[in-house]
Amino acid sequence: MTRLLGRAAAAAIIASFASEAAATEWNVSLWGQRRAFTEHVEKLAELVSEKTDGAFTMNISYGGLSANRENLDGISIGAFEMAQFCAGYHRDKNRAITVLELPFLGVANLEEEVAVSHAVYDHPAVQDEMAQWNAKLLMTSPMPQYNIVGTGDPRDEVAEFEGMRVRATGGIGQAFEAVGAVPTSVTATEAYNSMESGVVDTVAFAQHAHLSFRTIDIADWWTENLNPGTVNCPVVVNIDAYNDLSDEHRAALDESVDGAIEHYLTNYAELIERWEGILSEKGVTKVSLSEDEIAKFKEVSMPIHEEWITSMSDQGLPAQELYDLVNATLDKKRMSN
Repeated sequence: MTRLLGRAAAAAIIASFASEAAATEWNVSLWGQRRAFTEHVEKLAELVSEKTDGAFTMNISYGGLSANRENLDGISIGAFEMAQFCAGYHRDKNRAITVLELPFLGVANLEEEVAVSHAVYDHPAVQDEMAQWNAKLLMTSPMPQYNIVGTGDPRDEVAEFEGMRVRATGGIGQAFEAVGAVPTSVTATEAYNSMESGVVDTVAFAQHAHLSFRTIDIADWWTENLNPGTVNCPVVVNIDAYNDLSDEHRAALDESVDGAIEHYLTNYAELIERWEGILSEKGVTKVSLSEDEIAKFKEVSMPIHEEWITSMSDQGLPAQELYDLVNATLDKKRMSN
């Protein structure tokens, strides 16, 4: 009996060690605070844990692991296993996906943003460029078209953008520069202080960011229909960490992406529904530009597309192919609807 009990205890210990060895714990680097922009990452962690009975968990950090502009660098050296970053923070490191930040691409909603982003992410040239940073693109962080908040008199004509200091990154910043504004790429976490201190006159964000980073709290007005474009912010994983996952855990991660995105879209739709009430509550005036004014802004901005194609082609990227992929994906998505 003693012998049998000893064997049972040994088997239990071995099983315990095996269970611990099979457990996976990832660190995830985000920034700011939990908000609509990060809900898919939170949901992904929840779904993965559920699918693996708690054997694969994610520790999500909001700024404790890295500065937001350094998340891709952290992924490249394996400082953490998963991170979110925005293409406009380091355009030279992720040139190919900046096609998604071109102004006035015509993306109408978040579902279309998901479709075009993931189509571009799947392109071999994009994957190869990200692999240089040991990064695998996992999913996008779809955001609606940006609009600006500002203080003082509302700006409802393109001519009034001349000399306007605006927090805007990527193609949106280029678009504002094309109409005489002065863009600056301060990070999201710096936007409130920059606006409060007068470093910038206006800030371009999606709705959730105006809320999360409190720019709406000091705004006098908000453009409801400028819609110059959006920023592309992927969630990436360290390639080595991804390859080291067991088949079961890798499948749990991959199969949780669609559910995480679906949760994100539902949550963001609820925020949009509350937006009108938020503006009213904070006394922010809605500014609507005329169709003629928006057409002026678009006309001046469109050469940025050709400049991007030429520049990226000269750098050896299949720029025209990527640009055409965006338009073809939009057409296909709309036909399926």
